[in-house]
Amino acid sequence: MLTDDLAAVVGTAHVLTGSDMTRYARDWMGRYEGQPVAVVRPGSTAEVSAVAKIAAQHGVPVVPVSGNTGLVGGTMTRGGLLLTLERMSRIRQLKPDAKLVIAEAGVILSRLHEAAEKDGLYFPLWFGARGSAMLGGVLSTNAGGSNVLRYGSTRGLCLGLEVVLADGRVLNLMSELHKDNSGYDLKNLFIGAEGTLGIITAAVMKLVPAPKAHATATVAVRSLTDALTLLNRMQEATGNRVEAFEFMPRTYSERLKEARPDLGLPFDHIPDVTILIEAATTVPTEASPDANGDIPLVTTLETILAEMMDTGLVTDAILARSEQQRRAMWARREAAAEIGVGLHPEVDTDVCLPLDKVETFLKRAIDQLEALDPGARTITVAHLGDGNLHFTAYPTRDDKGLKDKVLEAIEDVVADVGGSFSAEHGVGLSKLPSMSRRKDPVALDVMRAVKQALDPQNLMNPGKVIPG
Repeated sequence: MLTDDLAAVVGTAHVLTGSDMTRYARDWMGRYEGQPVAVVRPGSTAEVSAVAKIAAQHGVPVVPVSGNTGLVGGTMTRGGLLLTLERMSRIRQLKPDAKLVIAEAGVILSRLHEAAEKDGLYFPLWFGARGSAMLGGVLSTNAGGSNVLRYGSTRGLCLGLEVVLADGRVLNLMSELHKDNSGYDLKNLFIGAEGTLGIITAAVMKLVPAPKAHATATVAVRSLTDALTLLNRMQEATGNRVEAFEFMPRTYSERLKEARPDLGLPFDHIPDVTILIEAATTVPTEASPDANGDIPLVTTLETILAEMMDTGLVTDAILARSEQQRRAMWARREAAAEIGVGLHPEVDTDVCLPLDKVETFLKRAIDQLEALDPGARTITVAHLGDGNLHFTAYPTRDDKGLKDKVLEAIEDVVADVGGSFSAEHGVGLSKLPSMSRRKDPVALDVMRAVKQALDPQNLMNPGKVIPG
C-alpha cells in the first residue's frame, strides 16, 4: 500500500491523509481545491528520492508544494501525492566572502533575509508573500517581485540546484560558480518548470551587500511616459541604483481606499498615475549624512523630483524621511493581493510588456473591455520598471464565455505590442489555454520532448505548464 511504503521511509507522522490534508490541498486564494491521495513530508533529499521511487513504483503522480502562495493552480491534484518541502528548512551554509547562501527548498524567504542581514548582506528577492513563500516554490515559478529591476528574477539569483528526478535519482547541480560552460545549462530547465521535470530540494543563491541607505518617494506624475522619464533620470544620476519602480493607477488607489482605509493615501487627491520609487546604495559617501544632515542619495532623488515639478512632469511628491514613512509607502503597495480579494467575477492577468508600450497596452485593453462589457471595472498594479503588469478585469456578470472573450482580448493586445501573457506567477493550470493559443508551437514541441525525456511516466506534476 502506498501510504505504508511512504511511512516506512519518512515515518507515520509525516504521511497525512483525510482532514489532515486540507491546508495543503486548497490554495490560499480558494480557487483550487484538490483531492490528493496523501500528503508526504520528507525531511531530507534522501527521503525525497525514496518517495519519488515509491511513487513511480505505484504509478502515482507527485506534486510538490512549498508555501502554497501560488495563483495559478500549480499544486492542484486529484489522485496525486502532495509532497511538501516544509521540513526541509535548513540553511546549510552562508558564505559572506563569496556572497552566497546554500539553503534547502523549504526555507521561507524571510528567513533568508534575516540570515543574510546578520552578515551585512541582503537576499534581493522581495515581495509581499515573503513571510510564507519558500525557496523551492519561488525557484519553481521563477518568481519576480519588486527588485527585479536591479537584481533580476529568481533565475538570475541562482547559481546551483539540487533536484530529485522522476525516477528518484538526485541531480547534483550545486555549483557555486558564476561561470560554467560545461555543456547544457541544466539548472535553468528546472527553474520555472513548476515541478514538472523534478523536485527542487536545495539551491545555491546569490547575496549582495546590504544597502546602507534608501531613497524612497511616492510620486504623482502626469503620464506613464513622464514616469519613465523619472526612472531614466534617476538611473543616470545614481548609476542604475533604482531598485523598485512601482505603478499604482487611479483604479488601484480607489480600491485601496475602499478596502484598506487604515493605510491611508499619500495625497489629498487621487492621481491618475502614482509611482513608488526606491533607490538604494552601499557607497558610504552616498549614505552618510552631509554637513546639513541630509543623505546624498535622498538629496539626488529630491533634486530630480524638484526639477520635474518645475517642468510639470511631476505634479506631487512625498519623500520618506524615516524608516516608518518608507514602510508606510510599501504597505500600500504590498496590500495588492488582499485588496482584490472579495471582488468577483474576475479575470486576472500577469503580463509583461516593453516599457514604452505599457501606456498603449492599458488604453487599448481598457477600450477592448469596454466594448465587450460596458461597465466592467479594472484594477492594475505594476512593477513598471520591468514592464510587469497585474491587470485584473472585473466583468459585470459571471459568464464563462464573457470571461474567456475578455482574456483573449487582453492577450491579443499583449501579443500585438510584443509582450508576454505570463511574467512571474507561472503557468500552472490557469494559463494552459493561453499556452495553447500563444506559445510558439515549435517551443511547445521542444518542451514536450524535454518532459518525455526526464519524466517518461508523466508523474511529475502532470497536467501543468504544458498543454495536453
